[in-house]
Amino acid sequence: MNDLDSDTLMERLKRSRSILLLERVHKRMLSFSPGDRILFYALATLVGIASLASLYALEQSFLVQVPTYGGSLTEGAVGSPQFINPLLAISDVDRDLSSLAYAGLMGLSGTGSFVPVLAENYTVSSDGKTYDFTLRKNAKFSDGTLVTADDVIFTVEKAQNPAIKSPVYSNWSGVSVKMIDQHTVRFTLPKPYAPFLGLTTLGILPARLWRNMSNAEFPFSNLQTNPVGSGPFKVANVSRDASGLIKRVSFVYNPYYVLGRPYLDNIHFNFYSRNEDLTRALANGSVESVHGVSTNGVLTAPYARVFGVFFNSNEKQVYARTEVRKALSLAINRKTLVDTVLDGYATAIIGPVPPGKNVVQTKIPQSDDPIAAAADVLKASGWTYDGSARAWKNTGAKQTLDRITIRTSNVPELKNVASAAKADWEQLGIPTDIELYEPGDLLQNVIRPRKYEALLYGMVIDRDQDLYAFWHSQGRNDPGLNISLYANKTVDALLEEARGSTDQRIRATNLQKIETIIAAEYPAAFMYAPNFTYAVPDDLKGVILPQIITPSDRFATIASWYRKTDAVWPFFASDASSH
Repeated sequence: MNDLDSDTLMERLKRSRSILLLERVHKRMLSFSPGDRILFYALATLVGIASLASLYALEQSFLVQVPTYGGSLTEGAVGSPQFINPLLAISDVDRDLSSLAYAGLMGLSGTGSFVPVLAENYTVSSDGKTYDFTLRKNAKFSDGTLVTADDVIFTVEKAQNPAIKSPVYSNWSGVSVKMIDQHTVRFTLPKPYAPFLGLTTLGILPARLWRNMSNAEFPFSNLQTNPVGSGPFKVANVSRDASGLIKRVSFVYNPYYVLGRPYLDNIHFNFYSRNEDLTRALANGSVESVHGVSTNGVLTAPYARVFGVFFNSNEKQVYARTEVRKALSLAINRKTLVDTVLDGYATAIIGPVPPGKNVVQTKIPQSDDPIAAAADVLKASGWTYDGSARAWKNTGAKQTLDRITIRTSNVPELKNVASAAKADWEQLGIPTDIELYEPGDLLQNVIRPRKYEALLYGMVIDRDQDLYAFWHSQGRNDPGLNISLYANKTVDALLEEARGSTDQRIRATNLQKIETIIAAEYPAAFMYAPNFTYAVPDDLKGVILPQIITPSDRFATIASWYRKTDAVWPFFASDASSH
């Protein structure tokens, strides 16, 4: 008998034994009473269910949850978009929507670093003045057409055209751009500029759709609200009210997004005219996510903004005295301001640099009685307080500090902060007035002509912490942003070196010196750096907030946000995590 016949015989014997066993069980069951049989079947069913449940639980213990496609998000914002266009975006809502519809050569990561998006890679010349970018060959716009070097050049040259009055015009002024080939672009700077890489996050327009449009037609194109970009999402629908204002914009995922399809299917934006309406919409569930609110459970991130009262000695000579500026700064109770007025969503500061990884913050002098400490500073420099006149006087200098007028924006946060400063300064014995202006009016009629003695304002610092525009002496006059009219030759030199150097160690060292020098001279009563707050639904995952420069930075990782998950075996999870 061969091996095959032997195996066949064994299989038949096994099958016969199984049949005999089943017949015996069947005969035994026939001997059961009807009640016993019911009980047997019930127990067998329970054993089967328990076995299946155990197997399922065992399987689930080995499976991992990974993001999967699907789901939507409804965001709320105050305002109404006008330009979904990176060259003309002038408001926060414009920039929010533009950041979803458009992509740049580089983009922002969740850590705050710049990463290639439309670009595959880039190189920088040894002198720091020439940047070459190579485009990804599979980069496409949302209509499926390829992104080329021609689109990049068109976008930059349009930004440089003063006729369209782009808010990014000054960023690109003096930068030469040319095509090396269809997938390579070269930028040449007149001098080294370390923050240049951040400028290349500018969204790229499709030249073929915009090129034949005149400068006069450009702001009125239908493409301003129905854009064709290369961002992670594309506009699906725009709804307007009876007056023509946009009230809702719906996005759908862009299947051609070069970094891979976003997990979310849709994002809807609902727009409101007042903060109160937006807050109510969040409370009643009309929207799910909102930034700039202070509620329990919000996500927070450092906000690269510095708020304080900036002094102008040209308007009031008494502010030329360091001890006066120092006393006014020390009198402010920053702990109470942060804890009470700002609900804890801020960091107290006394220097010009917002909290970050490159600088050690100047320590705020600790005192159980800030008012007494401020008074001591004045007294040590020959000032005496005249209670009847409610004024500090310095007979030697023939100067009087008898009243302060704070000018600021008519927005809730700044109104409350101004009231806190007023209360502290009046405890020091100085009557203080507050004048409120609408933001546009404040800029045009107060800041630009430098018509203020004490200005409560916020400086928006860029991601590279370049302070040149705010503290270099060349910026003391309009359109400069040196609103304290500060002048220090040492600081000027440090600012210039930091701006031109690509060596991060040099830049960090200079920034630390700038922080120390300016903080010691008190050109402003620096008060706080706010936290960015973002309320999102509990089941929205993958949200990573970098340091926020403008609110649209919250969407840096939006392609990786998800609300749905799937259970997979671990060896499949690595593929999902590489999204």
